[in-house]
Amino acid sequence: MTKQEKVDFVIKTLNELYPTIPIPLEHKDPYTLLIAVLMSAQSTDVRVNQITPLLFAKADNPYDMIKLSVEEIREIIKPVGLSPMKSKGIYGLSHILINEHGGEVPRTYEALEALPAVGHKTAAVVLSQAFGIPAFPVDTHIHRLMYRWNLTNGKNVVQTEKDAKRLFPKELWNDLHLQIIWYGREYSPARGWDLDKDPITKTIGRKSVIDDYYAKKK
Repeated sequence: MTKQEKVDFVIKTLNELYPTIPIPLEHKDPYTLLIAVLMSAQSTDVRVNQITPLLFAKADNPYDMIKLSVEEIREIIKPVGLSPMKSKGIYGLSHILINEHGGEVPRTYEALEALPAVGHKTAAVVLSQAFGIPAFPVDTHIHRLMYRWNLTNGKNVVQTEKDAKRLFPKELWNDLHLQIIWYGREYSPARGWDLDKDPITKTIGRKSVIDDYYAKKK
């Protein structure tokens, strides 16, 4: 298969498996999405979705959030981990949104990445899922699968994002990054991986990855 045929196969398979795409993090607007994505760093979406309703019951907008103290925010979000950094980030960015953006979440990488505790991936998720702006946030699943599928060299997430944007059509980025995440969780996980149940890797996978898989099975 040529590189283009591999890309077409990935798109076709993912569209068949995920014709409608569930949104991993529950939210109702750009602000609640931004907070949920920030909280998801080194945590699971399931855990975040258990905790955000408790936080948003008290504050689901920056004006109410700054009425809480950093300690109060931290107490609520403690189960998601990294709560000292995240609570300071949530409190600090809420102030900045009010003071510099009229209480609204900005729509550019530059403005989002200037907010405390907001990195490139968080900014990309907010741009794509809240505003429909084409972005390709790379998480651990996408990084792993792009390498397994021999579509990137896997050196780092920056390179993986560049390769994904180069290979896949821009109008598909927002759907594709979510489809690949769901595929990674359900068909091609890091642990307990069964190649026979992973149709994409089985068909187009990197030879060294497949050889390694079978070597470990012996």
